[in-house]
Amino acid sequence: MTELKDIKAFAFDVDGIFTDGSVLAMPDGDLLRTFNAKDSFAVRMAWMNGFPVGIITGGCSESILNRFKMLGVETENIYMLSRNKIVDLEHFCKRNNLTLDQVAFAGDDVPDIPALKAAGLGICPADAVEEVKQASDIVSEEPGGKRFVRDLIERTLRAQGKWKFDPHGSWACLYPDHLAAFADKTGKNV
Repeated sequence: MTELKDIKAFAFDVDGIFTDGSVLAMPDGDLLRTFNAKDSFAVRMAWMNGFPVGIITGGCSESILNRFKMLGVETENIYMLSRNKIVDLEHFCKRNNLTLDQVAFAGDDVPDIPALKAAGLGICPADAVEEVKQASDIVSEEPGGKRFVRDLIERTLRAQGKWKFDPHGSWACLYPDHLAAFADKTGKNV
């Protein structure tokens, strides 16, 4: 098993990882999800520290794409409608000049098991299905959608001495250009 200090990138499923697994089905067919702000902050911290972040999900919606783009995840690292998560995980690694053993993959359900086993570090939330818990290297004490992502990223960055936040630093210069321009134009919090 790869140790936290050796991790160079993160890849995540979405439903049951960033969310508690609940979805609200809208009349137009879109599925609404609720994301935890602490998990989102951790993704920004990973991005700010140079860790590529991949999203590998069977879901597909503009809201997924837009949410992760807002957090700094490159569009090319967002894999929706994933039917074979190992193929997408390998593509993520190749695109970011990584090996599988340098990546922590987080999943919570049966379709995630092959990627959990292939990644250097497979981690799941406390409320993952039993088969996933057995396939994972680490079972977090946190449930999906309730600080699980924060737990994984913060533990990893702390193990590498990179969990640091300067409240006086300029965050605007670290946001992707389209978000900084939106914030400047509207004065809205992004």
